[in-house]
Amino acid sequence: MEKSTEKLFSPGLDMEYTGLHSAFPEGKQLSLFDSPAERYLKARRSVQQFTVCQLGLSIFSSEKSNKYVAHSYNFFLFPTMFGTLDSEFSFQASSIQFLTHYGFDYNKFLKDGIPYVNEVQEKKLQQELFAGNWKVRSTLDKDRLKVVIDEVTRWVSSAEEGESMVVSDLTGLSNFQVVGVHRVSHDCLQAMLHTGFQIFEVQLILRRALPDIWTKPSGDNEVMVEKMNPRHRWHLENTSCDFCRKELILLSARGFTSLFETLVKAKKPLVGHNMLMDLLHLHDKFYRPLPESYEEFKTNIHSLFPVIIDTKNVTKTIWKELKFPRACNLLETYEILCSDLNPTNPTCPVISHASDCSKYAEEKYPHEAAYDAFLCGSVLLKVAHLLLCRIPCDTKENGPSFSQYLNVLAKYLNQVNLIRASVSKINFSGADVPSRHLPLLIASVQGWPGVNEEQIYQELKGLCRFDVRQLTKNQFLLLSNNFKNVRVVLEDYKDYPNLRISFYHYWRHSPQVNCLLQICGIVASWSLLAFVLGGSLCHPV
Repeated sequence: MEKSTEKLFSPGLDMEYTGLHSAFPEGKQLSLFDSPAERYLKARRSVQQFTVCQLGLSIFSSEKSNKYVAHSYNFFLFPTMFGTLDSEFSFQASSIQFLTHYGFDYNKFLKDGIPYVNEVQEKKLQQELFAGNWKVRSTLDKDRLKVVIDEVTRWVSSAEEGESMVVSDLTGLSNFQVVGVHRVSHDCLQAMLHTGFQIFEVQLILRRALPDIWTKPSGDNEVMVEKMNPRHRWHLENTSCDFCRKELILLSARGFTSLFETLVKAKKPLVGHNMLMDLLHLHDKFYRPLPESYEEFKTNIHSLFPVIIDTKNVTKTIWKELKFPRACNLLETYEILCSDLNPTNPTCPVISHASDCSKYAEEKYPHEAAYDAFLCGSVLLKVAHLLLCRIPCDTKENGPSFSQYLNVLAKYLNQVNLIRASVSKINFSGADVPSRHLPLLIASVQGWPGVNEEQIYQELKGLCRFDVRQLTKNQFLLLSNNFKNVRVVLEDYKDYPNLRISFYHYWRHSPQVNCLLQICGIVASWSLLAFVLGGSLCHPV
């Protein structure tokens, strides 16, 4: 991951989660009526409930003109646990079943996941560490630590200065890897790579309980304890020889967050597919908890990643125009662009895997994060090349440059696809543009007391699907993205006695317009009455 960012053109990104959409309360499901702000709040709720279990990066770099090499990496992630820092998250049965079908290794996620924190969590951990008031997480940990402390206390009472013992069998410890550590010695790094956070806790608690000992990691799930006079210990605690320095604990706790910050600092285009949830998780897990304000979220993301390219947004815009067959997922999109159906395929950029990432050159691994990240970057290059070939432009003899690809994609930059909402995409660098939906319908109800949106939805569900939003006590708006549904429901319910459905007309059906007309009518009536009465007073009989 230390490849020069000068040659790095675009990292493809993909994530897998413990769940996608949380169960929505009645009437709060995803809807074509959702404004971007409403959809954001629904998605925010899901992101707060679930976590990222795998993140894939595929770093595309140019070895020579018209040839790109992809370095693809999988990161299993698990929230940092240390002191009082203990995240809660849910598993969604359908998501677990889906990923299991594609061979996802949940043991690796749970046992070897790289830690991460956002800014708020890091600040809390830092305050606890430097105040010396961290706490052990569980009753089981406390029981084991009590045994360890008793064992060391008995030993130290009879040991001579310089003697040592090894505390072993510290079971249940996670071997978290450290990402982005480059300012510590090799020996210190190696020790940290084999040190779980509970090993840190064991050492810190032992040192706090016994002032005449020194500790350091001795191997997997082991701590060496040496009897030492307090003066010598104080000296070691203030040198780089201390494997338990608070700044190293913080660095280890940051884990993947260090790599996230490297991506942010690189300011390279970030590429994903249907990537709204990815961006939400990036913000929430590695930057800051998601704000309540939708506009603040957009501003933050644009500041972190000034150029975002969503291949779903790009391909859905041009797919029908190019008369490509329907693609149901990212892999199918990639395969169509690689096939003879793509007229520019023979001249497309050559994309190869790095020598240490040859796994994906031999087989397909759909829904493995790094493989999907590779597909994102590849689809981007192929679509950009296709668009560039459709316009007259000057290119070098040996192929277009990446900057030319970015230029031809200009109108798609920072536009992220949004599924089933009042807008088709979120614009992270400006105002969102409303979508053109099929005609809006209105359902007028009679003789159905207490009717609600869900009951109207269930009534129509057997015939066709509409999203429903209540307008007044007895009127409901209906919206569909299928013209056949509109035609069928208008025909079947035009003369229905208790539920009549017709086209919605703003000036006829809007409660605001009706209210305004009523007010105008009242004002006009009073004005007329005042005029008549005024005229009568002026002309007495």
